[in-house]
Amino acid sequence: MVTIVLPPVTLRRQASPMSRTIFFEVEVLDAKTREQLCFLDKVEPHSTIGDIKSLFYKLYPNWYPARQVLTLDPKGKSLRDEEILQSLPVGTTATMYFKDLGPQLGWTTVFFAENIGPLLIYLLFYFRVPYIYSDSYAFTSSPHKVVTTACVCHTFHYLKRLIETIFVHRFSHGSMPLRTIVKNCLYYWGFSAWLAYYINHPLYTPPSYGELQVHYAILLFVICELGNFSIHLSLSHLRGDRCRDRRFPVPSKNPFTWMFFFVSCPNHTYEVGTWVSFSVMTQCLPVAVFTLLGFIQMTIWAKGKHRAYIREFKDYPAVRVAIIPLIL
Repeated sequence: MVTIVLPPVTLRRQASPMSRTIFFEVEVLDAKTREQLCFLDKVEPHSTIGDIKSLFYKLYPNWYPARQVLTLDPKGKSLRDEEILQSLPVGTTATMYFKDLGPQLGWTTVFFAENIGPLLIYLLFYFRVPYIYSDSYAFTSSPHKVVTTACVCHTFHYLKRLIETIFVHRFSHGSMPLRTIVKNCLYYWGFSAWLAYYINHPLYTPPSYGELQVHYAILLFVICELGNFSIHLSLSHLRGDRCRDRRFPVPSKNPFTWMFFFVSCPNHTYEVGTWVSFSVMTQCLPVAVFTLLGFIQMTIWAKGKHRAYIREFKDYPAVRVAIIPLIL
């Protein structure tokens, strides 16, 4: 057990001569063993959870703030870094429970890892490198134009996501546990290999309605990719605005952003549209399965964001839904 006695320094404002600052004591216990890890004395009441994590990190350098979760109950909800100590439902002696999230990686690294894999894996199948199909098909190409078209669209999609990761997205200082990244990469990389195997297979047959089906799918694909990029650009500008008041996203002069009139997360709407078009283009069952699972997950994310907007903004447009205009 480690005890820290902090100097009585006021973080935000100097107390008047007639007032007396009441300091807090913070006890941090291990959430599993209930063992006391540290005891912080004379903690300023305006200190945030982030400040407490920083103090904890000085005592335990292996547990940097991104790895830490602090709760008021062993099985309770994690406290946000911006929450202020005196606003919590505790007395002047606060007991908090610590959980280790494990090694963390930043969001830029996470997005890069999730997207670089599908890009490269798909190309391995497209060029039919040895040991994927029979030796007689090594480094051969498909006679069907749709196979090349699908490869161009798939490559473009993931190149766009990589470029957005580097130049467009504005990430917070958050992070993701390494074990979660591994799970996500297995999901995205595995599905990429599965659908690429069948689309580029020597026995692959083109769509039932031929070039007409492919051309309509290409048109929808291009529209959704442009829409997705436009929404990401709009969200990036919103997050980059240094205005103190938080605002919800609204449509701009860009017609692709007009989807904000109807849904809270049009980036997910366009992303689903992209994979629907790719499913139609290739008429491949693994692509349809990937699209369905992606739609379910993005619907969960969109509904959560939609509820958060409603809670935060009293003037949030009532006509908006989460992801599918007028429906869902």
